[in-house]
Amino acid sequence: MARNSNIIGRKEEQALFKNYLESPKAELIAVYGRRRVGKTYLIKSFFNEKFDFSLTGLYDVSKAVQLSQFQKRLEDYSGSRVKRPKDWFEAFDLLANYLDTLKKDKIIVFLDEIPWLDTPKSNFLAAFSQFWNDWASMKRNFKLFVCGSATTWMLSKFIGDKGGIYGRVSRAIWLRPFTLGETQKFLKEIKGIDLNQKQTLSIYMVFGGIPYYLDMIEKGKPLDANIDNLLFSQGAPLRHEFDFLFRSLFLNSKIYRLVVEALSQKLKGLTRQELMEALKIKEGGMLTEALDNLAKCDFIRKYSAIGKSERDAMYQLTDLFSLFYLKFVSGDSGQEQHFWTKISGKPAMIAWSGYAFEQVCLHHTEQIKKSLGISGIISNVHSWSCRPFTDKNGTAWQGGQVDLVIDRSDGVINLCEIKYVSGKFVIDAQYAAHLRERAALFGAVTKSNKAIQHTFITTYGVKQNQNSDIVQSEVTAEGLFG
Repeated sequence: MARNSNIIGRKEEQALFKNYLESPKAELIAVYGRRRVGKTYLIKSFFNEKFDFSLTGLYDVSKAVQLSQFQKRLEDYSGSRVKRPKDWFEAFDLLANYLDTLKKDKIIVFLDEIPWLDTPKSNFLAAFSQFWNDWASMKRNFKLFVCGSATTWMLSKFIGDKGGIYGRVSRAIWLRPFTLGETQKFLKEIKGIDLNQKQTLSIYMVFGGIPYYLDMIEKGKPLDANIDNLLFSQGAPLRHEFDFLFRSLFLNSKIYRLVVEALSQKLKGLTRQELMEALKIKEGGMLTEALDNLAKCDFIRKYSAIGKSERDAMYQLTDLFSLFYLKFVSGDSGQEQHFWTKISGKPAMIAWSGYAFEQVCLHHTEQIKKSLGISGIISNVHSWSCRPFTDKNGTAWQGGQVDLVIDRSDGVINLCEIKYVSGKFVIDAQYAAHLRERAALFGAVTKSNKAIQHTFITTYGVKQNQNSDIVQSEVTAEGLFG
């Protein structure tokens, strides 16, 4: 099957689809990821919606309603009347009977939003397991694709199931947001909006690489006006998106939202212990699951600083839409319909832009390494921080931090400075001295014998002057586009 020209990016996922489609046995492919990231679009577009059966689970409805929808879909595909199944066991029996009538080289079935089909006491999973183990797995030409946004269900109950479908999932595919380059391509080729890299970066810092949000941007309207229209105007379509996002993604959405809100207050991140204190909880089992699932959905990142133990690992909110929403939209009365246009260039917007740009860079470490020419070198990405201290020789150190450290196997460490500015970044003598002191501090604390290089990641590069020779390598915003 040829790749669909309307699909932006997703080359690896399409290659996997093709491989499993052509395999000589039954395959069960599970696609999961953050809501609005394009799971359904990818599967439907790849197959041009030519399924032998498809069903989409409905959010927050009863088993009876789900089974009624199943009946209607089966009638549509079979072209004949079908009795309403009394439960999911009977429903899957009806599906198997219908599929048995098909004489095809490949039988392709798509179950969308499968977690929503698993209503309380419905026995959906048990019925699905019986269907797969007793019928589907025996059909060498059968290919079943499922997807869902409810991450806790997908990971713990389906992909990580310890019961009837344990080990039955051929491949679990985590669909991630678009990169900057894919975002620019999507806006141009799908929406007809031809933005330069600076404009694309501005959009990305608000909406991230989430196709659903990007698809709502209107051609011919200023970017600030688009943001106002989508988030701040009366009846703004994304005004309540954040609330629905967590209810639909996670079974126990309250703790997930509390974690994200706590991390939004401490932009550099919190340790697990600090989170427990902030949330006033004593038992951490539920928190551990929440942190793990949030990380797997690209909402947060877990990182360990060089020289720090696993216990000191930090959790940081990195979902750009959540960062923007909690900073500027949450709790707002909504009366100022042109908020973003009016705040343009103001200190609050400038401060937010600097932090958002840092997060964009952390989402594009592979592009950064490619731009530096070190893609072929094994490397680990860290952050690093150190509080002021006095060493055993009585030397007082001021402390410092580096948001992005690339620790390379070729004996080099890149200390990356990330700066979002409207022109070339200027290094004065004082700042150059700060960089030298911090490099010395880094070496003293980490006791690394690797060569330390100063790398600047900026929007437009570093201005050449008598102090700029401290910079060994640079990446501009253009490099982030890959």
